[in-house]
Amino acid sequence: MTPVDLVLLHAPSVYDFREKAILYGPVADLIPSSSMFEMYPIGFTSIAEYLEAAGYRVRIVNLAVRMLNDKKFDAEAFIKRLEAPLFGIDLHWLVSSHGAIEVAKIVKRCHPESKVIFGGFSSSYFYKELMGYPEVDYVMRGDTTEEPLRQLMACLKHKREPEEVPNLVWRDGQGEVRENPFSYIPADLSPVMVGHFENTVRSVIRYRDLASYAPFKGWAQYPITAVLTCKGCNENCVICGGSAAAFRKFYGRERPVFRSPEAVVQDIKQIERFSTGPIFILGDLLHAGEDYAHEVLRRLEKLRVKNQLIFELFNPAPRDLLHRMRRACPNFCLEISPESHDPKVRKASGRNYSNEDLERTMADALDAGCGRLDIFFMIGLPRQTPKSVMDTVDYCDYLFQKFNGDKRFSPFIAPISPFLDPGSLGFEQPERHGYQVLFKTLEEHRQALVAPSWKYSLNYETRWMSRQQIVDTAYEAILRLNRLRAKYNTIFVEMADIGEQRIKAAWEMANHIDGILARGDLRELPLLKQQIDEINAFPVVERKQLELPVGLVKLKFLQSLWMWATGKK
Repeated sequence: MTPVDLVLLHAPSVYDFREKAILYGPVADLIPSSSMFEMYPIGFTSIAEYLEAAGYRVRIVNLAVRMLNDKKFDAEAFIKRLEAPLFGIDLHWLVSSHGAIEVAKIVKRCHPESKVIFGGFSSSYFYKELMGYPEVDYVMRGDTTEEPLRQLMACLKHKREPEEVPNLVWRDGQGEVRENPFSYIPADLSPVMVGHFENTVRSVIRYRDLASYAPFKGWAQYPITAVLTCKGCNENCVICGGSAAAFRKFYGRERPVFRSPEAVVQDIKQIERFSTGPIFILGDLLHAGEDYAHEVLRRLEKLRVKNQLIFELFNPAPRDLLHRMRRACPNFCLEISPESHDPKVRKASGRNYSNEDLERTMADALDAGCGRLDIFFMIGLPRQTPKSVMDTVDYCDYLFQKFNGDKRFSPFIAPISPFLDPGSLGFEQPERHGYQVLFKTLEEHRQALVAPSWKYSLNYETRWMSRQQIVDTAYEAILRLNRLRAKYNTIFVEMADIGEQRIKAAWEMANHIDGILARGDLRELPLLKQQIDEINAFPVVERKQLELPVGLVKLKFLQSLWMWATGKK
């Protein structure tokens, strides 16, 4: 393979998932990727673009997707064929911790002279512990690491010690771990993410490796793409590792920094050139103020993008904004996460608004012509009991009735899993928020990921719900909500039947695994692998319901590749 300066590797959640018997449960049902969390962070494409503009060659390899798509794909043999002085591995969310460390071990085994660098939220949080693994040479802290990484690349090129590289934690020639000042926290994002989508398309052509650049399994059939509006957050949701408090304490960012409306719309324009798939606008546009939100929508209205756009709201929104969304992008989709039907639980979780305000926003959105309205509820919240969760499902029934069974309304419910985020208020101040945190270290979380059932991966219990109650309540709530969807004809009966079979089979298997562990006869677990794999492979009804029509995606994407290959834009 062609030598490059940096290879960025994304690992599956559990490296040897193809060999292990693990019941993953409903841990990834509401995101496009599978329980292997194979979607690599958007920072990969931004880093690649920034470094290539500085004269370096960067290649992205999504090992997780390659391993999911091909049972015979040999990740170690593939890594061995790669050549680079530096290999970057993301540890953004903690669910990647098992695979990320295992991949680092493989890189060092195959390329002992190359360096390994980690980055991402969880890397920043656990940087000291990460440096205790001999396979890790560097950790780059922070949420915007393109420029520090460029400086590190220059040090490697000229064989200099990286003493002046900001945000870097590294091991010197004597093996001592050194922490450079965590000082690079840019308040201006204009130098990054300028043309990262177009750069990714060019890289696919250069390396003739579309398979390694796919963001998640099945992306070619459902190419949803995300556009980042900001870094940091104004909210303090108790369960979130990307909250305002987490950014201040662990990632050095005192307040959010927003990309310009022009940059946000430019990203959408880039995506439209190679895909007719939906585009998710990450972050509530109102967080930068109403003027910002309206300016983004004004530019979108002028652009007349054909892709279906998905917006998210963190709080109820003004009616005029929702109508502006309709004018800017007809058939837009909207996502709101009230967490619970109970305002007391919602407030304890960090979101403080009434059901009246929530329902008003929902009604206004549907009236404005929203193509689909997705409402997300969670299980495992402060002050939430099993009964409260079932009352949330009943509230969904009430909403179906309130909106006359409108098929655009889609409620979802899922457990906080597999982990309560390190850095979140719930993790950092568990007693205050009613949590008992069961794992604290990186290695404890890594080992939890390979437990035989997702129940044993949960790193928390609450004052109101044990791990067992969280598992049982999640299965029951998902089952009941699935039946509600069938009752109001928002999903086909056949799909509802598949969803019911999946949940019942998984629930039964979870109890069976509990029995095996209680007896202590672990020899039984490998014998269940085929049955567990079949349950894990069941179609996820909730994920399918979240998918939007995408049109002639494949034709347009391949046409775009050809145009880039021939230099025609």
